Formats: sequence, C-alpha cells, structure tokens
Amino acid sequence: MYFDEDPFGNMMFTIGPIFIFVVFIIIIGMFIFTAVKGVSQWNANNNSPKLTVPALVVTKRTDVSRNRHHTNDHTHTTSSTWYYVTFQFESGDRTEFSLTGTQYGMLAEGDLGKLTFQGTRYLGFERRE
Repeated sequence: MYFDEDPFGNMMFTIGPIFIFVVFIIIIGMFIFTAVKGVSQWNANNNSPKLTVPALVVTKRTDVSRNRHHTNDHTHTTSSTWYYVTFQFESGDRTEFSLTGTQYGMLAEGDLGKLTFQGTRYLGFERRE
C-alpha cells in the first residue's frame, strides 16, 4: 500500500482546513453581529425621546464576573462588576437600567423621585424629599 492510497490521511488534509475556515467565519460573524446590534441600540436610544417620569427604585442588583489567569508560577484574579437598578412607574410597569457604580451607590431601594432616561439609556434620578 502506498502513502498516497491512505484514505484517512488525505481526508484529514481536505477536511481540516475547511473546518478551521468555517469556525473562523462563525467567530467573525459573531463579532459583526454583536457590533451591529450595539450600533443599532445606540442609534435607537439617540432617536428616542428623553423622558422624565415619576418612579420608584424597586430593586438593586450586581453581576460580578471573576476570571483567573494562570501564568508560570502565579495566578492572577480579575473581576468586573455590573450594576443594575429596577424602577417602577406609576402605571406599575417596571424597567431595569445598567448604571455606573457611582450612580448605583447614590440610590436606595424605596427611593421615590423623577427618573430621566432615553430608550434603554439611564440619564439620572432626582430623589423626592
């Protein structure tokens, strides 16, 4: 049997590059989809009216992501925190906004005041005294 007659060896050189190419295209497609979705949301927010409405701070929550990075003899841990606040309107409808840590820290559950937002973009909250 000659080397050229090995069906599995030749198939590997044919299928391998095709598989790698397909995976590469899928990854690039995911990046493009995410970018288009982000630009689309940004544009939708810009075209939405800025609204200021009475609202109640119903809940606050955080989402912490931890990652460990192993190097030769060290382990590094990094974390990221995302902050979310849910507001309730007079109609009973609720919506959640992503806030910075400073904005999040200035609010307490049960606060009543005027919420200013544009689409899905939180712009501010003025507590009623």
